[in-house]
Amino acid sequence: MAQVLVRQVDEAVVESLKRKAAARGTSLEAYVREIMTRDAQETRAELVARLRARMAGQPQQTSDSTRLLRAFRDGDGEGDLG
Repeated sequence: MAQVLVRQVDEAVVESLKRKAAARGTSLEAYVREIMTRDAQETRAELVARLRARMAGQPQQTSDSTRLLRAFRDGDGEGDLG
């Protein structure tokens, strides 16, 4: 596991986080870890955007597989699907 040290955090922020952690019945460390973990997770929108960006670089499919399979089935494709 990695460690993170955050310096120069305003005392009011620390006190607020401590109160929130106590209200949940957990330690400040566990509460901050939970916040960081939740924030680091990729959202559905981010995932979709990343996949769309990846697919943008891929060539588009130009053949109609239904037409090719029918031609192959009917013997018009001479054994070649591509």
